[in-house]
Amino acid sequence: MGVQLSQPPNLYLDGRNYPASLVPEVLQVVDAPIFYVTDRAPVRTEGRVTGYGTGRSDAMAFGATQIRFGAVDWEDLVARTHVDRGGRISRLDLVALREITRFPDIPLPARRQSGELRVTPEARSEYEAITREFQNAIRAEVQRTGNRRILVYVHGVSNEFDNSVQTLANLWHFTGRRSIPVSFTWPAGNAGLLGYFRDREAADFSVYHAKEFLRMLAEIPEVEDIDIVAHSRGTSVMTQALREMVIYNRGKGLRPKLAMKTGTLILAAADLDIGVVRQRLASERVSEAFEQINIYVNPDDVALRLSSFLTKYPRVGVAGADDFKPNELAVERKQGLTHFIRVEGASGSGSHSYFRNNPAVLSDIVLALRTRAFPGGTLRPLEEDPDTIWRLQPNYPLERLPNLIVEVER
Repeated sequence: MGVQLSQPPNLYLDGRNYPASLVPEVLQVVDAPIFYVTDRAPVRTEGRVTGYGTGRSDAMAFGATQIRFGAVDWEDLVARTHVDRGGRISRLDLVALREITRFPDIPLPARRQSGELRVTPEARSEYEAITREFQNAIRAEVQRTGNRRILVYVHGVSNEFDNSVQTLANLWHFTGRRSIPVSFTWPAGNAGLLGYFRDREAADFSVYHAKEFLRMLAEIPEVEDIDIVAHSRGTSVMTQALREMVIYNRGKGLRPKLAMKTGTLILAAADLDIGVVRQRLASERVSEAFEQINIYVNPDDVALRLSSFLTKYPRVGVAGADDFKPNELAVERKQGLTHFIRVEGASGSGSHSYFRNNPAVLSDIVLALRTRAFPGGTLRPLEEDPDTIWRLQPNYPLERLPNLIVEVER
């Protein structure tokens, strides 16, 4: 039985700058397993989990979905949605969902012993058994595909469950399907005038589960690297979890990069307070846990401008050079790990979701994940402004993209 979607399926365009040609034709129409970890409340039909809503759950769930990549015929297109721009159109449908396992509610029961609170042996045993079930499922997929890299996607506010796995499927598809895709989807999508603020609280609620999820992934011996793409308020979920993991591993005398197996971190339209980032992330040197961090900023992001107005502090995703301290960007540039990338030509209704809709941004993300290249070289032809922010223009020159990928893989 298929999953009932809450809204029409996503559409993706194959225009001049869109890297669809990188995906072999044999892979363009196929059912694809997309994994998920969520602390959304489940939706049940006749006792079976058939989806997830906007409510919170104290228990994480792990499962798999199937996404069908298929062409859209004209009659179906007219009946179900609309065309934004010209070009070849394809569709992503969520056609099946299976919850594989469910963790116990947190906090786990604990008893005081010798002045310490210790989780009961029964509760710890149950949690560890389900952890192994999760890890064995990922391990089996690594062995089946030969892909030892994990691609994690974390959505932002106003996103429902099906949106998260569809967006991840798109990213995974155009990065060549050379990773194991896992969506961490938290209880966003609250409706009404207060929906944004309810989603912000839900993001904080999910930090512990996000941290556990990343810890369990990193402990799988077959996993080599974990790339993370986070959007909007999902950047808060991930960066809080990552900060705590960095502190924990340093406390154990471990190098965070090696212990966490973290690769590339991409933050798009980051709904993060610049001052909080400075105090909690930069001060803790979180960037050294990654190969590189790419932060996309759009001065015309309507949603983040509103967030900045409501909170009275600028958000990272709309930041300009004037929002940073003198020489702050220059110091980041010298360290060579964090890259700020200014997006141009993304305004209006697409100003916040540009990483999905703007071909230049999506293509640069694909290049960062596939080639591991830093901005500014032949593999990622960005230009650096005097303020040390890289500039990503709408006419991002990607005619040579397929050849560049081939050159790297040789």
